[in-house]
Amino acid sequence: MHCANVTAEEGKRPIFTSAMTFLGTLREPRILLHNLNMTILDTIVEKKKLEVADAKAKVTIETLQSYPMFARTCYSLKESVRERGTNGIIAEFKRASPSKGLINGEASVEEVVRGYQQAGASAVSVLTDGDFFQGSLDDLVIARQHLSIPLLRKEFIVDTYQIAEAKAYGADIILLIAACLTPKEVNDFADYAKTLGLNVLLEVHHEEELQQNLIESVDAIGVNNRNLKDFTVDLQHSYDLVNKIPDRYIKVSESGIADPHTINALKAAGFNGFLIGENFMKTNDPAAAIKEFAETMG
Repeated sequence: MHCANVTAEEGKRPIFTSAMTFLGTLREPRILLHNLNMTILDTIVEKKKLEVADAKAKVTIETLQSYPMFARTCYSLKESVRERGTNGIIAEFKRASPSKGLINGEASVEEVVRGYQQAGASAVSVLTDGDFFQGSLDDLVIARQHLSIPLLRKEFIVDTYQIAEAKAYGADIILLIAACLTPKEVNDFADYAKTLGLNVLLEVHHEEELQQNLIESVDAIGVNNRNLKDFTVDLQHSYDLVNKIPDRYIKVSESGIADPHTINALKAAGFNGFLIGENFMKTNDPAAAIKEFAETMG
């Protein structure tokens, strides 16, 4: 499988904290700011649609299906979260974010993800968006080579092509974000993912998104404590929604978890999984950070 290398210049991509700033720096100014209330999420989604169109022109879905990892059997998220010796943490590798800017530009994918697994993480999440998170599909491939637990492609999925891409590059889990998809898209994308043997994590932020998307082809539901419209964080979102998520789903709390005691409280509330990234990645040694965090959980 050929994976393009990330150049030094690409590794220094600027991070944009507003849609207007980002739009002003596009190399190909094909995205238009439709109104001044356009959020960063709107901007990411529009950019992502252009990115997918370009990717399709370069690598067909038939070519993706010929990649060796496309035929592999995926690890089960449900089994991993419930397995003895794991702690329910979905530990994330991300270099940057729109809300925080550069978080850790020097971290080694290999060293970090191996440390995550050794610390008992139930799964690993890898950001593959380049413009806003400084990630890439190369990061996903490297992570896959060093993990024997489920791997999530953390991406803004707007097309089935990205789902095939996730499978071809070694992911076990895809993320569907209700805030940027219609219920029909969630259903269609989840159904397609299941035909490829992928696990599906659906991300919601409020009850309406949850109730619109309670479908059989979703394996886990994550409550994002971060509002993707303005990037504010409030853990109360998890506590408000946990009992409204049917027990057939793995229940995941996402974002804003910085204290091991918070995980104990979330477990008591009914959550099985806990997506944590920035808390580990902002340190000089994310692998050591998760080890200390997990030990404190008890």
